[in-house]
Amino acid sequence: MIKKTENPKIIGNFGEKIGSEYLRKKGYKILERNFKKKWGEIDIIGKKNGNLIFFEIKTLQQAQGKPFSPEDEINFKKKNQLRKMAQIYLSEKRISKNAPYQIDILSIVLNPAFKTAKISHFENAIEDRC
Repeated sequence: MIKKTENPKIIGNFGEKIGSEYLRKKGYKILERNFKKKWGEIDIIGKKNGNLIFFEIKTLQQAQGKPFSPEDEINFKKKNQLRKMAQIYLSEKRISKNAPYQIDILSIVLNPAFKTAKISHFENAIEDRC
């Protein structure tokens, strides 16, 4: 159930929950959520068909009369941070830094009035190299 809220942390956590459920239904295995280091965070790390995928979840509440795309919130700095965090994860898990992986974006737009969420999945949305 989607409730109207203005708190970005609550909206973000709710989006991550919706994103996890969506990915499970699509056949992804969730390996980890909220992988945090002092340099940043990866929302969800998953695997499908042997491929390692890092997911950035962007969730926004739909504003009346204002079209927007949550994925547009990911700027150059955030892309670099995600690349760095992916490399840190690979290093910590002793996975070759040359191992193939991808960074996907899940864009979630919440509509509290209709208690719905629109999910857009952008595969390999952030190239793994600058």
